[in-house]
Amino acid sequence: VQVVESGGGLVQPGGSLRLSCTASGFTLNRYRMSWYRQAPGKERELVAAISGIATTNYADSVKGRFTISRDNAKNTVYLQMNSLKPEDTAVYYCNALLSNTYWGQGTQVTVSS
Repeated sequence: VQVVESGGGLVQPGGSLRLSCTASGFTLNRYRMSWYRQAPGKERELVAAISGIATTNYADSVKGRFTISRDNAKNTVYLQMNSLKPEDTAVYYCNALLSNTYWGQGTQVTVSS
């Protein structure tokens, strides 16, 4: 079982990025998949999640700006991030909740002018 993130980078405030999390070893649409982030000096926090039946939930700080979705054919979960703010700067992690919890290696998102 493995999840691998991609798509991070440097973006100006107000810009957009799309993160991808590709799963291997399991079918992700059967499980809860989440995006977390961790900024320097802060605890890791939940950003968005999608359940096996495609119910979604979001942190208040990203509601209306971020969208979590999945492509079952590609076994991939996405996080579309719009209207990015400097406070969105963090390492973003993909999480898969099976009988165990699996984390990706993280991808850096930096929002700065």
